[in-house]
Amino acid sequence: MSLLQVKNLVVEFPNRRGTLRALDDISFEIAPGEILGVVGESGAGKSLTGASIIGLLEPPGRIGSGQILLEGRRIDNLPYEQMRAIRGRRIGAIFQDPLTSLNPLYSVGRQLTETILAHLPVSADEAKQRAIKLLQDTGIPAAAERIDHYPHQFSGGMRQRVVIALALAAEPQLIVADEPTTALDVSIQAQIITLLKNICKERGAAVMLITHDMGVIAETCDRVAVMYAGRIAEIGPVHEVINHPAHPYTVGLMASIPDILVERERLNQIDGAMPRLNAIPRGCAFNPRCPKVHERCMQERPDLISAGVTRAACWLHADRPADAAGATTTMGAAA
Repeated sequence: MSLLQVKNLVVEFPNRRGTLRALDDISFEIAPGEILGVVGESGAGKSLTGASIIGLLEPPGRIGSGQILLEGRRIDNLPYEQMRAIRGRRIGAIFQDPLTSLNPLYSVGRQLTETILAHLPVSADEAKQRAIKLLQDTGIPAAAERIDHYPHQFSGGMRQRVVIALALAAEPQLIVADEPTTALDVSIQAQIITLLKNICKERGAAVMLITHDMGVIAETCDRVAVMYAGRIAEIGPVHEVINHPAHPYTVGLMASIPDILVERERLNQIDGAMPRLNAIPRGCAFNPRCPKVHERCMQERPDLISAGVTRAACWLHADRPADAAGATTTMGAAA
């Protein structure tokens, strides 16, 4: 059974001129112990999807329609206090900049123990021991001494480990990690990636990893959802999406990654830019930039269509015969 189900999610931003649709009919699932990567250009809707799941949409943003279910229970329509109880206890969050996640006036130990005491039925002493263990598990050396240190006394990589420890403090079933490695150097990125993978393996937690780095996706994730202009362009097993992309946008993303085995003067690029929310073209939103655009792309917007092992929102696969039951089973988890 899926831990998280997102069904036909629509996120809107009303303004004086009407309503802008930032997320348009997003659907996917994540199973326990699975890491789903969400990738795309800036403005694709990746972070907005994460914020919707956590219940931290910034006004005037709102969920216009659709459902978000955690273990089969709908959470997108819960009152603030009920959602606050779920956030932290059942859903943990890791953000890009650890300095915005940590209170500079409190020691990391106080922040950890307060989180533990707020969500778990333990004593203050038990909470402190649990906090020390969390710091040890996330790779903080001399955790018993460093628990009384303040955020500014840690390096960037160590602060991000503290944020991960905070996200794990109440043993959540789902972790939403929004660009958790972007501000870190490559060697620290590798350590954080290993840490996230171990969390899934040892704790059985599901992780939604939001990033723009296909290298991080390839190294970390089981499946990947490629987003474009507020919709999912392609979703499927990470090795299939990377090695055999089915959507022209995914093909362009993969072609833009440097290949150390191929010598060339210029990197490939996708011409043009992602459309603004108030200027999304009719039909497929990618059609002004697509090298394989045809008449139907200009008129109708495609839903996700079976493209072998993956699914792609592209009319190139519309006439593909239905795959055998094995492929259907493979995609059952991909929503």
